[in-house]
Amino acid sequence: MSDEPKEAKELKEAKESPEKKEMVKALFAEERVVTENSDAARELYNQSRYGTLLESQKVQLSLLEALYLVEKGKLEVLLGKQKLLDFDALLKKAKKVEPNFWIRYCVFKDMRNRGYIIKTALKFGADFRVYDRGVKPGEDHAKWVVFPVHEASSMTWYEFAANLASLGSAA
Repeated sequence: MSDEPKEAKELKEAKESPEKKEMVKALFAEERVVTENSDAARELYNQSRYGTLLESQKVQLSLLEALYLVEKGKLEVLLGKQKLLDFDALLKKAKKVEPNFWIRYCVFKDMRNRGYIIKTALKFGADFRVYDRGVKPGEDHAKWVVFPVHEASSMTWYEFAANLASLGSAA
């Protein structure tokens, strides 16, 4: 019998034989991505609030969410029934659909990596709503709205104020 504590032994065994998480499969649908009807897909929604849960029990993801999940190795996106879209192919398609996609993706990725839940805010006149860590959409209001801009771009005070004014009229 080993002198090693039970918890340490279990942790060591888990590291030696890592359990592979189930990869969620999804279909590219022009401006969004729709997952299969699976527990793993619903777990992405329930645990981390990726996408929107549809009546069919599938999850509809934005292109930003889908690309992020592809990069994290949690999602496989198919074009049709056979063609798998890797990160670069999905990025190329998303850039055709959404203006400033790469800038928006960089902001989305940074906020998600920091533990925030980030959702679109187009009806509020902004790009994103950001929820504080641990807060899920629907439980409370977003704490921030975000307007991503390229670091080399400039904005006048008038343009900045116009963005803020559009927020007030949308609320």
